[in-house]
Amino acid sequence: MRIYLVRHARQCSPLCNVNVELAQEGVQQAELLAARMKMWIPVDAIYSSALLRARQTAGILGQTLKIEPKPGDAAVNEIEFGELTGLSDHEINVRYGAFMEQRRALLADLAFPGGECGADVFARAYPFLLAVAKSGHEHAVIVTHGGTIRAILAGVLHMEQRFRLALTKTLENTSVTILEYNGHRDWFTVETVNDYAHLAGHPELMRSAIKR
Repeated sequence: MRIYLVRHARQCSPLCNVNVELAQEGVQQAELLAARMKMWIPVDAIYSSALLRARQTAGILGQTLKIEPKPGDAAVNEIEFGELTGLSDHEINVRYGAFMEQRRALLADLAFPGGECGADVFARAYPFLLAVAKSGHEHAVIVTHGGTIRAILAGVLHMEQRFRLALTKTLENTSVTILEYNGHRDWFTVETVNDYAHLAGHPELMRSAIKR
């Protein structure tokens, strides 16, 4: 079976991991992805994290694909940013600049102060991923988050979690990362990472267009 990990659409706040609704651009991103999936994938189940931006993205997909999304599940929530939650990029750079530089150096799988590391995220997300893989569905979407997708990819590729930040420079909102589950061997292969073809021709919907 195939699992399509979708990064949620753009949210309405630039603050770190606040639980807010989608921006109008996010609604447009999700609608473009939904139209593409309707022509591309025979989706038979939609899951999401428990956070509002992911549930709303799943809802927009479900409306177009005529599938009722499952209730949101915290197992695939975004990485817990701890003390950084709710801060602006500027505040994070001022107060936690040294920590962020250590993290970018990829020397260790550092937990955010009062929050999680990549191994923590994979430990909670992987059982959920396996449950979806063994659910009997053939093409399941999981709307989740950039940090969670990176942790899942590193885990299924048997990489050290500290290297997960090397998996693409950025993950675009509503990008699709495809995993294929082999039930006989009980493992996943990574088929596609960060596919955002549905955003082609819409530079205003790319992450590079976000003004901080």
